Amino acid sequence: MASDLPTQILDLLSSTDAPILTSDAFPAVPSIPLKGAVDKLKSRDMITYETIEREEAVLSPEAEGIAANGSHEAKVFEAVRAALEGLKVADLPNVVGKEAAKVGAGNAFKKGWIKKDKDLLRTAADSIEDTTQEQLLIIKKTKTYPDPKVIADLRKRKLLSLQKVLSFKISKGPKYARELVKEETDLTADMLANGSWKTAKFKPYNFNAKGAPTPSGALHPLNKVRQEFRQIFFEMGFEEMPTNRFVETGFWNFDALFVPQQHPARDLQDTFYISDPVKADKPREDDPSDVHVAKAGKVIGGSSNPNSNRPSYEEYWDNVRAVHETGKYGSIGYRYPWNPDESLRLVLRTHTTSVSTYMLHKLAENPRPARYFSIDRVFRNEAVDATHLAEFHQIEGVIADFGLALGGLIGFMEVFFAKMGIHDLRFKPAYNPYTEPSMEIFGYHEGLGKWVEIGNSGMFRPEMLEPMGLPKDMRVYGWGLSLERPTMIKYGVSNIRELLGHKVDLNFIETNPAVRLEKD
Repeated sequence: MASDLPTQILDLLSSTDAPILTSDAFPAVPSIPLKGAVDKLKSRDMITYETIEREEAVLSPEAEGIAANGSHEAKVFEAVRAALEGLKVADLPNVVGKEAAKVGAGNAFKKGWIKKDKDLLRTAADSIEDTTQEQLLIIKKTKTYPDPKVIADLRKRKLLSLQKVLSFKISKGPKYARELVKEETDLTADMLANGSWKTAKFKPYNFNAKGAPTPSGALHPLNKVRQEFRQIFFEMGFEEMPTNRFVETGFWNFDALFVPQQHPARDLQDTFYISDPVKADKPREDDPSDVHVAKAGKVIGGSSNPNSNRPSYEEYWDNVRAVHETGKYGSIGYRYPWNPDESLRLVLRTHTTSVSTYMLHKLAENPRPARYFSIDRVFRNEAVDATHLAEFHQIEGVIADFGLALGGLIGFMEVFFAKMGIHDLRFKPAYNPYTEPSMEIFGYHEGLGKWVEIGNSGMFRPEMLEPMGLPKDMRVYGWGLSLERPTMIKYGVSNIRELLGHKVDLNFIETNPAVRLEKD
């Protein structure tokens, strides 16, 4: 029994002439209980030991059958030789079995033991040497084989597997004794009263022992990285935008952003549309579901600030329609018939930029420099694979101020991403319907050894800003990136479905620590 192992080890060390014992002296004892016994003795300095690891070959049930009865190809050869007039190919499975016929015939042909004569199998050799059986018999006896190529070939054929075996070289320690002395674990009141504590042997504390895990809740890695981004934004003076509306109208999600109604992003294969109800009402001042109206208070007939040019919702609707249809504010527009019903269709928001539009429209009440950010879930009708999901998180930042230029956006991006630990950036011209100029942002990934896209950015177009009443000289930076991509990089996740969704491993969530973006 495992409880007697320490005593057995001490007895063997006392009775043997050799100064060193191996675990082979306990062939019936598994490695784990044996290690526990030698660790117990070593902690008391009664023994010392060295751990030796080796691999042993273990035969599969199929290999055991081959070792006992011969290989499949040998069975095929004997069956063909026994048929003096030749053996029909169709009759082979009935003679040697389906598995032996399937595997053995090919190997017998390859070794040149049999040949095919029309529809008959005939022998092509007088005698054979069943090397596979011989090899397996040697491995069964010695647990290994001199030629590693033979082991690799047999593993490939799934005839054997390798298992790791621990062995211990054990020798006497400085405090070796034949018997284990009982060690006290607690100092009791009785010991102090009768003085037995003076001669008692106390078990030393094991400060290397790991405590039992305490069941508790855990934050998802996405939430940990999200908090890091929120902290970066707050350090840079940003205000968090409300993002509690997953369902949007096409007006706020597309039209107010100067996205034309015939844009591919508005197709069914790219956007989730709501079936019930299909449409919403036109934007209005007394709509309690409007997040920025609820924040700012009810406003009737446009802005309550007499010095503001912010239009009423009806005027804003007409401005957006005009800038699409015929052009306005110095733009020629898209020159197409704008459909109000299309603008009122309900969708699952495809980006959080619709929330930025809310906040900029609110900002037109009292135009001033402002910084906004949001991190929340968005939805797109995409095929799910290792790098794409139908729902994911978007990180968005907006800076509104007077006299902004493209160089300032590039400089800000360098500062912003440096706080994430990304210092090498490149910018590539891009196209977005609501920003001009637009830039894709690339960062150098040390692990992958290449440049990867990490975000998109640009300056919001006048066709988007001026219809809501913002001053002509006010400029707005906007940029966005996903939350999942940096989280996958930081936590070494290659398949996004292991990070978000029903395939997430709860142990992965519990054991992964928080990351510090600028230190990783």
